[in-house]
Amino acid sequence: MLSEQDRAFFAQNGYLKVPGAVSVDQLTKLRGITAELIDQSRDITVSDDRFDLDDGHTRDAPRLTRIKLPHKQHPYFWDLLRNSAITDILTDLLGPDTMLQTSKLNTKAPGGGAAVEWHQDWAFYPHTNDDMLAFGLMLEDIEEENGPLQVMPGTHKGPILSHHANGVFCGAVDPDDPLFHPEKAVTLTGKAGDMTVHHARLLHGSAPNMSNRTRMILFYECHAADAWPLLGAGSYIHSLGQARLWEDLHERLITGQLCLTPRIEQVPVSIPLPPAPDASSIFKSQQSGGAKSAFR
Repeated sequence: MLSEQDRAFFAQNGYLKVPGAVSVDQLTKLRGITAELIDQSRDITVSDDRFDLDDGHTRDAPRLTRIKLPHKQHPYFWDLLRNSAITDILTDLLGPDTMLQTSKLNTKAPGGGAAVEWHQDWAFYPHTNDDMLAFGLMLEDIEEENGPLQVMPGTHKGPILSHHANGVFCGAVDPDDPLFHPEKAVTLTGKAGDMTVHHARLLHGSAPNMSNRTRMILFYECHAADAWPLLGAGSYIHSLGQARLWEDLHERLITGQLCLTPRIEQVPVSIPLPPAPDASSIFKSQQSGGAKSAFR
């Protein structure tokens, strides 16, 4: 699926844009399912394990920041990851044995929908090696005013910046950090059906949505099967017990086979503790942890 030039660009810069990653029929189905899920959020008054609500959410005008774990809410999200062009791109970059870390559908509401402050995914869930990436599939056209994904090329080869504030893990870097260079940011706009790829260590974020259209991006965060979690978003595994852990691993296997011999590399690791007062999502971590905004 990817050319040698594509793979070289990703290795050097830590990101890639893939035009037309899904078909028109696949995109139409994804949009329909997403509309159904948003409709189900109308009667929700507080964020829960399915939806993160944005300020101003009402039954008549639902406003979400995120649909959580869409692959567990409708089987089509999982089927798409396992049996589509996305699958080919995944194995092109990570090899034949791949796992799902998590999924989310960011539905940034119009008229100021919440920003995602600059961060590195790796800070949330360090692993034994960094063969980890995130796909961002655009379900609508994404333009400058929609609050598109922004990335800082090459930062996946550098250090993990501090994601702490006020003594807790707030899930965002300090915009005053001397290693933070917003002038180097690249904005990734595109058409519905286009997809971005970024490395787990790449600095990225997105501004508020100042347009009159919802900005919907489906994210899959994936890793090579020989990358095993140290702590963070995967730390729930410690409470599962051996039998349930074994089931969980199979549930998250995308392609190939499980690996029981972790590959350990010399990668920078910072443990995401202590947690922010509300660590139920990146939005809540950044808000309750007192992250300083780079978008004001």
